[in-house]
Amino acid sequence: MKHFTNILYVSESSVEQDAGIARAASLALNNMAQLTVLAVLPPITAGIAMPPGGPSTVQLQQRRLDEQRHALESLIAPYQDQLEIRIEVREGRLFLEAILAVLREGYDLLLKPAENPETVQRLFGSDDMHLLRKCPCPVWLTKPGEQANYTNIMAAVDFNPWQPETIEQPLNRKILELASALALSDFATLHLVHAWEEFAEDIVQTWSQHPANDTIEYVKTERARHQAGIERLMRMLSLEVGEETFDYLAPRPHLPKGSAREVIPVLAQELEADLLVMGTVGRTGIPGLIIGNTAEAILDRTTCSVLAIKPPGFVTPVTLG
Repeated sequence: MKHFTNILYVSESSVEQDAGIARAASLALNNMAQLTVLAVLPPITAGIAMPPGGPSTVQLQQRRLDEQRHALESLIAPYQDQLEIRIEVREGRLFLEAILAVLREGYDLLLKPAENPETVQRLFGSDDMHLLRKCPCPVWLTKPGEQANYTNIMAAVDFNPWQPETIEQPLNRKILELASALALSDFATLHLVHAWEEFAEDIVQTWSQHPANDTIEYVKTERARHQAGIERLMRMLSLEVGEETFDYLAPRPHLPKGSAREVIPVLAQELEADLLVMGTVGRTGIPGLIIGNTAEAILDRTTCSVLAIKPPGFVTPVTLG
């Protein structure tokens, strides 16, 4: 099944890119999609002093653009017999030029190696976080040097069991659709994860005449509600992919108790997840708050590759104008 038709690979020269471009080429082949490789160079500082007889600023920048284009040609060379890959080299800020390219060309997936900054203990750098916050299409950030085929894929879903309409919301459907397709293509184990909390436990302990027994019963009841929700999603997935495919996938449900920002990164490490497929919660119209606080906290602690999906109706603050 085709999920992508127009893929943008954004070059990240600070890390090893062989695994990233291999993943992009594989996706393009499997989806019969177009593939474009974009590199963005920072502009030369205006008025930079050049030695007498040396190249002008314009000549120097053109030389840098030509060298970058040659580097990209070498990067994609192993795949040119199988794919027609377009190359684009631009000047500017990486995340901004990438988002503008998505708006201009209608890319339905942006794939990029994570920056993996050496000065901090996290996988994603500044440009990565800007893309996760502001890019309108799904953003797939790959861990440098990752294996060619994933072994464990985590799909993190969120819903309120008291509001059944939130269980099968479009964002959860998209997460399961992409995670299951990738698990099938990579022969990977699919883990379906939903974190839950018992918000009224302290109230029960305070006001109940039998706090110990009532607290146990309350937690059991709450877990059962969330269990029913994840089982409903499993049934939905079975209907989407077919019973035979679902049985082959055999997705493994997980209901870790606690804050999602705490338990999901921990579970990802315990399961040795290669990829976390998750949604982001948009708050359009509020500058700087266009990704949910919980999603941001999870991403800040995640050390595996991530495929992040925006909710329907998300509008990027970046405009072509």
